Amino acid sequence: MGRVKLALPDEFIFTTEISLRVSDINYGGHLGNDAVLSLCHEVRARLFAAHGFTELDVDGVGILMIDAVIVFRSEAFYGETLAGDVAVCNFSRTGCNLFYLLRAKSDGREVARAKTGIVFLDYSNRRIRPVPQKFREIFEG
Repeated sequence: MGRVKLALPDEFIFTTEISLRVSDINYGGHLGNDAVLSLCHEVRARLFAAHGFTELDVDGVGILMIDAVIVFRSEAFYGETLAGDVAVCNFSRTGCNLFYLLRAKSDGREVARAKTGIVFLDYSNRRIRPVPQKFREIFEG
């Protein structure tokens, strides 16, 4: 069985630090796969907040995650601090991809990389909407 490969962009636009909680650790004693997606969610929420957005209000519309890919590179353990980098790329009319790189702050080793695809949704009528212009101006660059 072949492994999933995930190429990362050359440049990340935002970094934040997250300490691993006991709830992030699985029965194997290391960072769990479900926790990686949760950590990406936290990184994305912090990126949005830094620009005055929330996931339910990006210039009047919310986001909907439509896919996710996670590739593990090394173990991480309770109490470690990770640097979470994010890039916003591959814009379409209604969405884009966010790429994440999780690295151990202590030694810089790559722990995981991930990608989530999002579209923009008007939650009041459950309709997909175009990427808000303000979002596009900030991130499409």
